[in-house]
Amino acid sequence: MSEDQSSEDRTEEPTEKRRREAREKGQLPRSRELNTLAVLLAGAGGLLLYGAALGDSLLRLMRGSFQLSRETVMNSDSMLQLFATGGWLAAEGLWPILALLLVAALVGPIALGGWLFSSEALAPKFSRLNPLAGLKRMFSAKSLLELFKALVKFVVVLLVALLVLQSDKDDLLAMAHEPMEQAIVHSAKVVGWSALWLAASLLIIAAVDVPYQLWDNRKKLMMTKQEIRDEYKDSEGKPEVKAKVRQMQREMAQRRMMQAVPTADVVITNPTHFAVALKYDAEAGGAPKLLAKGNDFIALKIREVANEHKVMVLESPALARAVYYSTELDQEIPAGLYLAVAQVLAYVYQLKQFRAGKGKRPEPLAEPPIPEDLRRDE
Repeated sequence: MSEDQSSEDRTEEPTEKRRREAREKGQLPRSRELNTLAVLLAGAGGLLLYGAALGDSLLRLMRGSFQLSRETVMNSDSMLQLFATGGWLAAEGLWPILALLLVAALVGPIALGGWLFSSEALAPKFSRLNPLAGLKRMFSAKSLLELFKALVKFVVVLLVALLVLQSDKDDLLAMAHEPMEQAIVHSAKVVGWSALWLAASLLIIAAVDVPYQLWDNRKKLMMTKQEIRDEYKDSEGKPEVKAKVRQMQREMAQRRMMQAVPTADVVITNPTHFAVALKYDAEAGGAPKLLAKGNDFIALKIREVANEHKVMVLESPALARAVYYSTELDQEIPAGLYLAVAQVLAYVYQLKQFRAGKGKRPEPLAEPPIPEDLRRDE
């Protein structure tokens, strides 16, 4: 489908396959405003928690760097040691705050959409080098929205910054009259609270941007009815192919049935519309099993195979229909048909004994009794 297709046509929820493919391409909801908010909050919290320790490290760094003895100044080999000591003091004061910033920089992006490493998203795309496509992106609705968000963010942060400066005016002026040690600790506290309020000002923008990013990502994944049909065809196979497979499966099942008919004890017919082949294994126990069943043309083939292999074929319309509708292939007949099938098998056994000259001719088989819940009329 065309990318420019109107959104009105995309009325269907994305399928699981569509969501999975989008995730593989790196198409997840992301909010830069949420990332910025997380980093700013972490930095402000770090200053409030570790600002005193950072100020102490800075004081020791300045004392060690500016209060030098004459021997140290004249010794060129001491410069490397002073540099290493200064670096260690700076790292000692900064590492807790930097660690918090690192955690926020990692957690912020995955807070919305989750963790994802997509090699496809990292692969170079030469289409991005197209100047026309770049101009189109610059003047797109999304770019205008980002510009509007940037302006709103600038105004909100500016207003909050002015309010913070106004409220901290007395503290800032008081620092000029404080001792160095106290002024540094005081300044870390003021900067920390100021940064916290500035970060809090972005809560409004993030609270609007996060739902928008979720909505925008869902909108991009929405599908048309035709796309869902095409996806179903691709995943499940084309209807004509599936029909051909089902036909082949039916033919294979029919061949297996026909191969089992010669081993049956009796074939019961309707006499023309239905035919079922039953077998009873006295040694295995259990109830008689259905070896084959069919109607119309299949029923005719079952009768032909039975006649070719001299399998007894009996007419019992009600019993044939009951077995056909109640029993699956290679399954035992239901308990409600035990009596009826037993009468048929007994008649078949007596008839075989008579034909072998070992008994008298049995009485003609009457219609066996069929329970009402298993009886099926034509």
